[in-house]
Amino acid sequence: MFISKSKKTPFYQLTYEVNGKRTTISTKTSNEKEAQEFLIKFKYSLIEKPQKSIIPVINSTTIFLSAFEKEYLEYSYPTKSKKYCDSISFSFKQLISFCGDLAFDKIDTRILDKFVTSAYSRTQRGAHHYYRTLKAAFNKAVEWNYIETNPFTKIKFPKLSKSFPTFISEDELLIILTNTPYQYLKDIFIVGFYTGLRLGELINMKWNWIDFFQNHITVKCSNDFITKSKKERIVPMSEKVKSILITRFNLAVHQPDEIVFFRIQKRKLHQETISKQFKEAVRKSNLNENIHFHSLRHSFASLLAQKGVSLYVIKELLGHTDLATTQIYSHLQQQNLRDAINIL
Repeated sequence: MFISKSKKTPFYQLTYEVNGKRTTISTKTSNEKEAQEFLIKFKYSLIEKPQKSIIPVINSTTIFLSAFEKEYLEYSYPTKSKKYCDSISFSFKQLISFCGDLAFDKIDTRILDKFVTSAYSRTQRGAHHYYRTLKAAFNKAVEWNYIETNPFTKIKFPKLSKSFPTFISEDELLIILTNTPYQYLKDIFIVGFYTGLRLGELINMKWNWIDFFQNHITVKCSNDFITKSKKERIVPMSEKVKSILITRFNLAVHQPDEIVFFRIQKRKLHQETISKQFKEAVRKSNLNENIHFHSLRHSFASLLAQKGVSLYVIKELLGHTDLATTQIYSHLQQQNLRDAINIL
């Protein structure tokens, strides 16, 4: 019997044996002294009641949704993006608002099925997001021995209607740029359009990502930034992108680890602000209301697909982990479809 700590949770875990089988439960503390006290009390309870086996599911009656949310967020913050952690918090808020702050042993498939159905009636994609986020959280609850099985696994989520991603043409990009007030914003929009980089990648881009001799950008992971796929990738630069970056390079004296895009040097831009400013430019341009900053990434992929670039190459450039994600652009490869039919 011993206590230990792992990367899975900030709390110390107590490991012991029941009928020859190793079992682990949470001490619910990250303080080593308190964990040792938990161990002593646990040993004492076994001596006092040797005829009864202590099983890990006792935790399910003592931890509530709000308490688990806090523990799960503490676990997620070091490895997940702020945006994903915010989505965890919002998903739990929706669930607790629907069913109350229940203990885990009171949550069953029936309750969660009703929650998903209720959310689906309001917003299909929102419900799907809650479903995926909470399902992952409940999987971790199983690992931490708060519950024996994940009730979300028994829920079959309704199929979502599929729609093609919204993208813009080069001419529409020019119209948006005309209605964009600041040069640094124009630079971000153009580089986003011609590289497919995510907004988070653009505002975290540093000069040591850029190789002007090899003409490529290496999207890097660091202590203060991790890519969505948690993998680095190389994106070649077109002449348009290279020209913009060289101009910015000559703006001021800087260090290799300083950010490329800024309004005030050395001060990182905020994603929400850039997104709102892009949306304002779109509205001033009287373009499709569905166009948002991420549409620049879709536009990059769509432009490549229309020019006959293979989906596998597009997948690598976008940094997708699964080709199925990239296949939303397959309908744009009309010439490939026509060439296939002409073979007959």
